[in-house]
Amino acid sequence: MLIGVPKEIKNNEYRIGLTPAGARELVTNGHSVLVQHDGGKGIGLVDEMYVRAGAQIVDSAAELFQRADMIIKVKEPQPVECAMLRPGQVLYTYLHLAPDPEQTKALVASGATCIAYETVTDRKGGLPLLAPMSEVAGRMSIQAGAHALEKAQGGSGMLLGGVPGVKPAEVLVIGGGVVGINAARIAMGMSARVTVVDRSLDRLKYLDELYGDRLTTIYSTHDAIEERLPETDLVIGAVLIPGAAAPKLIARSQLKLMRAGSVLVDVAIDQGGCFETSKATTHQDPTYEVDGIIHYCVANMPGGVARTSTFALTNATLPFAVQLANKGARQALLDDEHLLNGLNVHDGKVTYKAVADVLGYEYVPAAKALG
Repeated sequence: MLIGVPKEIKNNEYRIGLTPAGARELVTNGHSVLVQHDGGKGIGLVDEMYVRAGAQIVDSAAELFQRADMIIKVKEPQPVECAMLRPGQVLYTYLHLAPDPEQTKALVASGATCIAYETVTDRKGGLPLLAPMSEVAGRMSIQAGAHALEKAQGGSGMLLGGVPGVKPAEVLVIGGGVVGINAARIAMGMSARVTVVDRSLDRLKYLDELYGDRLTTIYSTHDAIEERLPETDLVIGAVLIPGAAAPKLIARSQLKLMRAGSVLVDVAIDQGGCFETSKATTHQDPTYEVDGIIHYCVANMPGGVARTSTFALTNATLPFAVQLANKGARQALLDDEHLLNGLNVHDGKVTYKAVADVLGYEYVPAAKALG
């Protein structure tokens, strides 16, 4: 199989879909790899490293998309990239289709086979290709929130960990999954007072056993969240419904309950965000203010630490990429139910129910769509 790895073109996105080590694995398995010129340069993965791994360098995305049987990316394809996809071609990347009707329409029109990292599953019911970036985003959410709390950034001027004689900041983490537990861990490490709300009693019990009285756990209800807002300095939105749009858990009317200069960090923004006032931002212009509350809603948050994120992501995605290349996409998907769960669009059909439901498409089960 001929595999293409384009340079990412989203704002301030320096990650790349395959490392030189990954390219070598695919070449060793008998495949050819095309990498766009300077695709990994921003994080120190220069063209010469890919050439030594056995890959070929191409100058343009147009050539790469035209020649490759499978495209491996990081972020969802931008409109110009969607237009270059063709029937039968495989796209393997993050998609986050539920809040993005235009991208979904373009992928359906392309006829390509589109596999979303964020809906591939594992035997434990986890999301193994989403987890590495969730770990990064959870940890980054606290440092981003701490920075936004600084007065020069529009925040209240609160130091997250306080100092002797001055109380630390109150951090509310909504969601106790991979993002939430990583956010809580870093916030506690910075000596903040941390509360995690979640609807899974098993998860709350696990967190309580893990951290004891260093962490407060509360069962998540609208009342429970609202009651915490007046005393909270930093809220981390860490709620995920796999493949579906994120629920709106803080309404605009509730912002008035918070102190001016408090901060909301919406890690669920790729799935539409879990605050009513959320809108996607970029690393170039990461924050905005609504009713005195600072919002940080960067849609590719792990791209801010692109080198760490690239290695963490490709460690997880490479084994599936090898399966897809060795067996061909159709057979690889049919042989592995967990990889099959990643199929969102195939041959003009929407094959992931949550996406079909929210965007109004006919749902065609993935196995049926593959024929």
